[in-house]
Amino acid sequence: MASKTADKALRQLSERLHYTFKDEKLIRKALTHASALEPGEGDDQSYQRLEFLGDRVLGLVVATMLHKNFPKADEGELARRFNHMVKRETCAEIAQELNLGDAMRIGHSEAQTGGRKKTALLADICEAVIAAIYLDGGFDAATAFIQRFWKKRMLSWTGPLRDAKTTLQEWAQSKSLPTPFYEVISRDGPDHAPIFVVAVAVKGLENGEGKGGSKRLAEQNAAEAVLRREGVWNG
Repeated sequence: MASKTADKALRQLSERLHYTFKDEKLIRKALTHASALEPGEGDDQSYQRLEFLGDRVLGLVVATMLHKNFPKADEGELARRFNHMVKRETCAEIAQELNLGDAMRIGHSEAQTGGRKKTALLADICEAVIAAIYLDGGFDAATAFIQRFWKKRMLSWTGPLRDAKTTLQEWAQSKSLPTPFYEVISRDGPDHAPIFVVAVAVKGLENGEGKGGSKRLAEQNAAEAVLRREGVWNG
């Protein structure tokens, strides 16, 4: 009975993904959190390795989409659009749209603490699903999936087009202030998925902080926090 229920859930998920897996072990692994592994199952049976791969596939496809659809955009604008498209919040939104949270296989303690709704976990699972599709059906299949769920966001986004660090530096200069100074406050998480916290100091202002999976992204988020707080960015 349990097997039939699982098979039905997988069929329903395939319909939402618009993709049917030839190797169902890939999608099952993509949906498995380490907390759900049985004794004796290795860490390679969780989504983590797939998430690493999916992040790179997503980046390449999104960069290609942006290059094609915004032929007059300079590098700074492309980077700003790219960061919005691949950030955790965007991936988590798509995971929620696909109802991946309910499809996850997670341990009881993780479920009790709201794991099925955590932004970071939903984003990781979303990227793992991309990798599963890529490994099962190839680059064209992964591209079709990403275009289906990311392109409408790409075309409708109306946020600031300059990157945050450049904008903050230019804004500081316009106020006759020194160049903003960035400092790493902490670095947590495993080597394959680190989380940096960076503070940015602008003379005369309260520091801004930002988090990210790289020092560069954390710096951008810290700069953005200051820009939004000071009313420079409202979008």
